[in-house]
Amino acid sequence: MDRIAAPAVAAAGPEELIARQDSTVAIVAFVGLAAALVLLFPFPPVLDYANHYARIWLLSGGIGEQPFPEIYAVDWNRTFTNVGIDVLATWLGPLVGADRLARALLFLAIVLPPLGAIGLHRALFGGRHHWQTAILSLGWCATMIGGFINFQIGLGMALFFACVDLRLQRRNPAVVFAWRLAAALLLTVMHLFALGFYMAIVCGLEFSWRIDIVRSKAALMRLAGRLALALGACVLPPLALYLHTAALPNAGGNGLGLAWNDGIVLIFMNLLSTITTYVPVVDVVLVLPLILICTRAVRAGDIRMHAGLAVAACGLLLLSCVSPRHMLGTGWISWRFPIMTALVAMAMVCPFANLTRRQALLLALIINLAAFGRTGWIGWNWWLAQKDVAAVETVLKKVPAGAAVLPLGHEPETVNSLAHSNRHFAWGLDTFRHLPTLAVPFSHAFVPTLFTAKGKQPLSVLPPWSEIAVPEGNLLSIGVLSCPAMMQEYRNFTPYLLDWRRRFDFILVANADIPDRYVGTLMPAGLMLVEDAGFAKLYAIDKAMQAEPFAVPAGCARAS
Repeated sequence: MDRIAAPAVAAAGPEELIARQDSTVAIVAFVGLAAALVLLFPFPPVLDYANHYARIWLLSGGIGEQPFPEIYAVDWNRTFTNVGIDVLATWLGPLVGADRLARALLFLAIVLPPLGAIGLHRALFGGRHHWQTAILSLGWCATMIGGFINFQIGLGMALFFACVDLRLQRRNPAVVFAWRLAAALLLTVMHLFALGFYMAIVCGLEFSWRIDIVRSKAALMRLAGRLALALGACVLPPLALYLHTAALPNAGGNGLGLAWNDGIVLIFMNLLSTITTYVPVVDVVLVLPLILICTRAVRAGDIRMHAGLAVAACGLLLLSCVSPRHMLGTGWISWRFPIMTALVAMAMVCPFANLTRRQALLLALIINLAAFGRTGWIGWNWWLAQKDVAAVETVLKKVPAGAAVLPLGHEPETVNSLAHSNRHFAWGLDTFRHLPTLAVPFSHAFVPTLFTAKGKQPLSVLPPWSEIAVPEGNLLSIGVLSCPAMMQEYRNFTPYLLDWRRRFDFILVANADIPDRYVGTLMPAGLMLVEDAGFAKLYAIDKAMQAEPFAVPAGCARAS
């Protein structure tokens, strides 16, 4: 029926047949460990988190402290989606404090997606199968380590809403339609991709447990009608909000700003974002046992599958392969679909539901080692990162309120060192890029790279500060100050560099304990070292010094 094949259980005594499985203890332990990590490590190596933290602090009341009333403004007409944490910061931040709220949101971003998938799995298959512990592994992925907090929370919301939807499907169609309208509105506000994920799951649940529904014309027509009603209910809220605000992300006047994963290797690497954290090889090793469990279950014939969700997973997998990497000023769009695919795929199958007690214990051991091994790996990297965070906090103590801080970094020759595995993720992307934005809450200083993108954040930068601000920014190499070709390359993306001596007071250099691949530790003349904390260095800019011709360092040739 709804199984791939009927399981063959060997003849045995009654005490050996079909052991009761229970994943509850493992789930509680995972939630507890995630909470402990968030409590112990206030600024983990999660790419966007520090930037989100600074914005949460401003929206929680910090924007009223000097000098920020002259620097930032809040305009809710700038966007209608991707503002879930901004809304919560405005409503709850003044009550609970920015720090508590930011940590709570990070915690939810970790646990909600796997817990939502587990909830859907239990709603479909009943019971507390050990496979639900395996789903906890998906709490750690590239979008999580990338700090896509709105997106991650939205995925969890979509899965929990799908559980409610599953219960309501046989109710009055008007009730179901009203529920989907409400769910779509909440998901749109949190993140537009979360709404798309919910729509994919709902369509899969409406389909059927069995694929043979496509053989009946009458059944197909009924299915088409149900899908049309479901999609119509989900599309109405974002359409109404868009017509009210008319604000979408943009690529800085560059049209769609499309960039693609144009090649088999890039597509494969994009699919690996489902499990990628700090070192891809470690992630693959820790996830491989879960893959082997599924393949073994298929061969043994002890696996059940929801056909409709399988169709939805295939559609999400296709989008994972063909979606652009960047578009409309939004990065890593293609990362969003592999984790959606994996969540649906793990929720739609139930391998090894029929095991003897000994087999069930072995299965539980393997799954727990894999799932908690990944959590331990994350904890190790978060612990490593605390020295770097402490270095940034140390140098920020020397920055006076109202100062303008230019963030730069040392770009290393290689990023394969396990001693600093926390500093990079997903094939070399840095995790410390936004640590300098902590100058906003800690020093009451200005940093040009705080998230203020129209269509994605309600925060905007006021003139004249807007002349040296970008809505989203990278951490450029210090070589940009000494290499004319590099400066020319980035001037259109980072206009704040054009007159940096006059417009900024300090330069904060991150990753400073590793030589820069272009210029080593060389800094331009007219900079005075204020504080050297190893990972972070702070330089004061001599504004009286005029820019003079200088010899271009030999390493600059590598940047051209």
